Amino acid sequence: MNDKQQRHILNPEEVLFNTLGFSITRRHSSLVSAGTGVFVSKGFVPKGTVVSMYPGTIYEKYEPILFQSIGNPFIFRCADGVLIDGNDKGISKAIYRSCSKRDQFGPLKISDVFWLTSDTQNPLAVGQYVNNCSRDKAANVCYQEFDVPKCFPIEFMQYLPNTKYSHEVQRPLRCVVLVALQNIGPGEELFSNYYTIIF
Repeated sequence: MNDKQQRHILNPEEVLFNTLGFSITRRHSSLVSAGTGVFVSKGFVPKGTVVSMYPGTIYEKYEPILFQSIGNPFIFRCADGVLIDGNDKGISKAIYRSCSKRDQFGPLKISDVFWLTSDTQNPLAVGQYVNNCSRDKAANVCYQEFDVPKCFPIEFMQYLPNTKYSHEVQRPLRCVVLVALQNIGPGEELFSNYYTIIF
């Protein structure tokens, strides 16, 4: 590849901006003691737009998650009791990688593993870092659960940052996205309400 070709390669954030009109990034939260947050880094997010995805390993309510849950603030509980472990470190990371590799269909990957690395390929897969709203910072995004339909093309599964813990589970893949409750401009941090789920 020559220098001219290398200059025209877009990074995932640029592709997101060129496609949807906004890009998001992780950085230190504006909330005191909150750690990492998610911000609109460029562009404008219209109300009703999917702004982020909650990545992780999907556990049915009867599957074991005790060891993964110890000290883990990234366990998301769906309305029906299904759990998503969005931790990108430690045992959670190892389990996700293992399950993703186990389910690989020949050369086709069945889930996105790049959210576990600094080499982000899906810049939307940062939903686990969206902080809870506060008295001073109202929620501007909400969670929307959905099951991926069985007719979803297998070659596109590699772009979804979720994988099932158990290979035996026959139900569709659960995904959770965060949807803008209002227009969100550049520099604004995303805040959700951890206790509200929209059906």
